[in-house]
Formats: sequence, C-alpha cells, structure tokens
Amino acid sequence: MRRIKKVAVLGAGLMGTGIAAHMANIGCDVILLDIVPPNLSDEEKQHPAKRNAFADGSLKKALKAKPAPFYDKASASRIKTGNFDDHMDQIADCDWVVEVIIERLDIKKSLFEKVEKHRTPGTLISSNTSSIPIHLMTEGRSEDFKQHFCGTHFFNPVRYMRLLEIIPTPDTDPAITDFFMHYGDVYLGKQTVLCKDTPAFIANRIGFHTGRKLVELTDKYQMSIEEVDKLTGPAISRPKTGTFRLQDLVGMDTNANVVKFVVENCPEDEYVQTIKDQEEPKYMKFLMENGFIGDKAGQGFYKKAKDESGKKMILALNLETLEYEPSKKVELPSLKVAKSHSDIGKRLQALFASDDKGGQFLKDYFLSMFAYVSNRLPEISEDVYSMDDAMRSGYAWDFGPFEYWDKFGVRAGVEMAEANGEKIADWVKEMLAAGVENFYKSEGGKKMYYDVPSKSFQPVKSTLDFIILDTFREQAPVHKTDECVVHDIGDGVLNLEFTSKSNAIGAGIIMGINETIKIAEEGDWQGIVIGNNSPNFSVGANLVLMSMQAMNNQFDQLEMGIKAFQDMTMNIRYSKIPVVCATQGYVFGGGCEVAMHSNAVAASAESYIGLVEVGVGLLPGAGGTKEFAVRASDAFFEGDVMIPTILKQMQTIATASVGTSADHAFKLGYLQEDKDFVVLNKDRAIGEAKKKVLELAEDYTPGSPREDVTVLGRTGLGALYTAINEFKLGNYMSDHDVLISKKIAYVLCGGDLTGVQKVSEQYLLDIEREAFISLVGEAKTLERIKHMLMTNKPLRN
Repeated sequence: MRRIKKVAVLGAGLMGTGIAAHMANIGCDVILLDIVPPNLSDEEKQHPAKRNAFADGSLKKALKAKPAPFYDKASASRIKTGNFDDHMDQIADCDWVVEVIIERLDIKKSLFEKVEKHRTPGTLISSNTSSIPIHLMTEGRSEDFKQHFCGTHFFNPVRYMRLLEIIPTPDTDPAITDFFMHYGDVYLGKQTVLCKDTPAFIANRIGFHTGRKLVELTDKYQMSIEEVDKLTGPAISRPKTGTFRLQDLVGMDTNANVVKFVVENCPEDEYVQTIKDQEEPKYMKFLMENGFIGDKAGQGFYKKAKDESGKKMILALNLETLEYEPSKKVELPSLKVAKSHSDIGKRLQALFASDDKGGQFLKDYFLSMFAYVSNRLPEISEDVYSMDDAMRSGYAWDFGPFEYWDKFGVRAGVEMAEANGEKIADWVKEMLAAGVENFYKSEGGKKMYYDVPSKSFQPVKSTLDFIILDTFREQAPVHKTDECVVHDIGDGVLNLEFTSKSNAIGAGIIMGINETIKIAEEGDWQGIVIGNNSPNFSVGANLVLMSMQAMNNQFDQLEMGIKAFQDMTMNIRYSKIPVVCATQGYVFGGGCEVAMHSNAVAASAESYIGLVEVGVGLLPGAGGTKEFAVRASDAFFEGDVMIPTILKQMQTIATASVGTSADHAFKLGYLQEDKDFVVLNKDRAIGEAKKKVLELAEDYTPGSPREDVTVLGRTGLGALYTAINEFKLGNYMSDHDVLISKKIAYVLCGGDLTGVQKVSEQYLLDIEREAFISLVGEAKTLERIKHMLMTNKPLRN
C-alpha cells in the first residue's frame, strides 16, 4: 500500500506555502523550495539564509497569517526550507512532489526536467496549475514520470477550502488517480473531484460563467455593487462576500486571467460566443488600469477609510461616477421575499416571481446557470454530482448548480429558461420525457444521482462512505422533538441530530437526548451518535429563553432548567450504552459540554471548541466547570504542586479560550488523547463516530458518578484569587470579569473548603449551578446576553 510521509512542495508563494502548511498539519515532513532570489551580490550568494530567502520569508508570513494556515503553529517545525539550486536532491526520498510555481508552461517543463534527475522512480508528481493543460507538462518526460503524474488543483486558502480537483492525463496510471482521490479525501480532508483535462477544469469553469454573467446583469439592471452583493450572498445560500466583495478578496487580476483563459481556449462554449466580442464594463477598465485589483492592492470595488471623526468606514465604488462613496444599506423587496422562505426551492420560486429588479436579476442569473451547466456535461464532467461537489467545496455554495435546480424544480426550470431565451441541453429534456423529474433522490440511506449514459439512478460515489442525514428523512424517525430528530443509521446505531436555530440547545434537545438514551438502553441498540451535517455542531445554550426567565425573575424555573441540563450531560456520561459526538464548526458552550461528557468525540479538524460563557457574563453551568475540575484532578500526580494545573484550567474558562482547530482543542483540554480523535474530512465524522460506537459497544461497561475528585479548597482559592487580582491590576479584566473568574475559581477548587480533599461530581455540579444562577441575576450579565443576542459579539463591561 502506498503511504505518504515526506512531501516536496516546489514553489513558496501563497498557494505553495499553504499546501506545505496543510501537509504539515496532517503530520507529513515537508521540504519547501523556491528559486534563489535574483540579483544577490557575490557575497550574499555564499550565505544559505540569503539563498533560501523566498521560502524562509513565506514560511514566516504563514506563521502570522490570518486565517491561520496551520492547525497549530508547532506543526511548522515539520517544514524545512531550501531552494531549487541547492536542495533539489532532497526530493529523492520524498513520496510526493507537488509543483506550485508560476503559470508558464516553459518554466514548469524546465523544473520537471530537474525533478526527473533527482526523483526516485515511483514517486508521485503533480502540478497545482489552474489553467495550463495537464498533459502538456509531461512532454519529454519518462514513462515512469508520466504514469505517476497528474494535476492536483487546491483552492486558496488551502486549509479551509475543501475542494481538491484531481486531473489525470491519458498517461496517468489509473491506480495513481484512485490513490489521489482517496488520499485527498481521507488524509487531507478534501472533497476530491475527478476532472477532465479541460480549460479551468470544473469549479473555475462554472465560476467563470457565474462571475461574468453577474457582471453582465449588473449593467443590465443598473445595480449597485452593494445590491448585487446582498442578492448573491446568504439570500441565495452563498457566502456573505457576495459577488464583488469576493472579487476583491480573490483579486481582479486573477479573475481577469481566468476569464481571458476560458474565452481564448473554449471557442465552442455557447456562453463564450455571446461575450467574446463584448466590451469590458467601464468600471472594470477603471479598476484594472489604476491597479485597484482588490484587497492586495488596498482597494477594489470597496476600500476602507475613516470619517472626519476618525471612525472606520467602508466605501463602495459607484459604478456610474467611478467614485468611492460611503457604502449604502440595501433596500430591495426581493430581499424581504428571500428572508420569508427558509427552504431554498420555495425561496427561488418566490424570487423569480418577484417583479422588482432584484428578483429579475436573480431569475436571469439562475436560468442562465441552469442552461450553462446542462451544456457542460459531458464536456467537463461525466456526471452532475461532480459539478455540484466542485461548487459547494470550491466556492462554498450551500448547493451546487444541479442541486439548486432540483430544489427549484427541474421541469419548471427548463420551461422558464427556454422562455427566457436560454438553451437547455437535450439530455435534460430526454430525462423529463422519460418521467424522471429530479437529478437526485435518496434510496436506502444513500444519495443517488441520475446517470446520463445509463439513464438510471446510481449511488453518488463521493458519498458512499459518508452518512448524510438528509438521505434518512424518507424513513420515519425513531424519535423527534421540536429541536431534534433521531435517525436509525444502521447496525443498531441511532443518530441524534439537532434541528433548532443555529443548533442552540434548549428544552427540546435536553428532553430529546434523555429520551434517546432511554430508547437505546431499553431497546436492541448498540449506542448513539450525536451529530449533524450543519456548518456548526452547536452555538451553545438557548440564551433567549434564559434571559427572559432572568428578566422576569423566574429563577426557580431557571434553576430547574440548568439542573435538567446538568442531569442530561451526566446521563450522557453514565448511560448504559456508548454515546459518541461527531463535531464540526462551532462547538460552543453547552455544545462543548455535551461533547466533553460523551464517551468519545470524532472531531472534524475544523472544530472550534470552547466554553465561551464568560462572553455572556456566565460560567459553564451544564457540567463544564465541574468537568475541568475532574480533569485537573486526574492530571495531579504524587508530589505535584497542583496549582499550575488548576490555574491553567481557570485561565481557559475565564478567557473563553476557543480551540482554533481540533488539534488546538486537545492542548486546551477540551479534547482528551485517550478517548477523542480527529477526522480530517468533516463529511466522514458521523460515519467515524458510528464506528467508534460499535467498537465501544463490544465490551461496554458504564461507569458510575465520581466520588474521588481531588479539589484544593482554600489552598487553591488563595492562589487563583491572587492571579485574578494580577490580571485586574494589569487591566486585562473588568470588575465583572473578576466576579465571574472568582466564581469559576470557587467551583474548580471545590468551594471554601479548609484544604485539599476529595469530593463528588454531584457536589461540584451543585456549587457550579449555584454560581451560575448567582451570575444570571447580575445586571451586567444581562447586558452581555442582550448585546450578544443583538450583535452576535461579546460585550466587555
């Protein structure tokens, strides 16, 4: 079996360094090489540091970059830097060499000639090119080189963008293609998509149409950039950057190169034929001629400025006057229509029926997109799901183009598109004539797609190893509340899925978890997975209900609710069957407490885990503070002074520290090495959690609530209170922060006990709950909760 341990990345630009960082993230040793800087003096040429300046400088920038390319900065130690002249021989013991240099075929071919002199036969070789035909790069190379070569097109930023396009050549060994598809998925955590060696491959080819069409419609309907960005962001289930803000982020020069490349190399593309002779909009010329190409130039469609009082503000380009003006709030009837429909299909139907310019703008765009993607099959892909996978993972759309079409209605989309002057591919109309009304369907817990060559539904290959909860909705749920639903996901395992807004935890989820545990314990079930396919596992407890109870002085009901939450997390911990969490995105507050009390956590790499209650003036009250005291106790050893351990625990909670990755969450103590594990591909998390449930179920013996938790009492309180006062004197804490921190310290130390002794978990839960209720009654806590609910940002008061 082929294994990857050492990787060479040739090219230390932004993309190359990002690839190197991500390889280091997953544990590979990496050599990052670039050219020797030109114009060095004879003396400078003698110094290795000067010769390696490009690679060294890029790595230093990566360590400071935001968003961070590393899961943990310590991973950077796995990267060694060098240059093409002095260190190319080091690729001899590499398992994979990936080229990420300038987009010029002659320079790439020259570099590959050097690579072949040093590589060991059988070593994988790939190019990250986004434009040059892959097969042209291997001219003059050996058969072994050609067989082990293909395109591996990552998207920037590499750590966060999930798409990895795999582009084989006619000479690529099919086993190598299969390896990259599997390796990218399982080990790199990517959505791997098999592409043909066509211009711009899949994502950028469809992205070309989207970007160019939206610019065209901006002129047609005389839209402002603010209006377009509002219409093409969350209103249609896409990133909030919208259209023009995205161009600023990517860089207009990059977009212009993609458009130019597709237009020059795809003369038979029907959309290219309609735009090839069109004159560029005057505002695009203005921006390009002045070098206003986006964020990297300091300005583009938008730029940052300050008003007369020095307050920061955002200016937007007026497309008519070509002057920057304060960004305006957008008021369009179609936006209100969009907000009134949570289902994307009904939303699109309502938007298309809207007679304002926003609705007509979106109607024209989507109908054009439906036509465009239908005509790209089989040119750029043999199947619809690859196009959808590419756009979801490469452009962060919630739905791919065929999924949008499915949600709207395929037949209705064809009729409206043709009435709008668009040409739909014949295979779609033939599919409808055969009585098939959708591109996708669910069958037996599997996602199926309409396969055009066979004219039948086939399993979506990219999801065969995933558990997608949508595919189980055709089955009756095992249990359901207004905040969660329980699915039978096979092999005697239940999956409890949160369905509340933002997956906030309220009474429905608490009751749902308890009832699901009861069902599993009393029935013939192996165990439970708590997980969902949403962007975030959970943002924490339902603050709206909590604040209403506090403002109405309903403290008895509030305490009952907190007690129920604590009992639920303890029920998870000591149930008769194993409970495993599968996490991704935000795992905050109560969501973190649910995960910490489970038997194991299958944490996707991009899980941002933390007890963040301090931000709303509280301490973790559903067992989180108690659990940190338990974990501190378990970390104590004979002769240990213990104070540093408990101080670290307090700092983590009191500063609302959040793990910036699953790896980081281990260092903060939210995840534990002996039971929790990282899943690189978030789409595999529920499946891996299910495997863990089955593994634990083989010889599962439930534990009992702890009676042996070592706490420090006044010994610890004195030390922690001193540390808190130091933070206050250094102006790192407000008076309210001090109050909260002392409450946290009180619980972690077991209260006002005379010294070190052992207490029960229940004792710690009782004082945790008491501290929580006392903080809820504070006016400044209510101010923090209100501010968070209104702004989604913490208040420091």
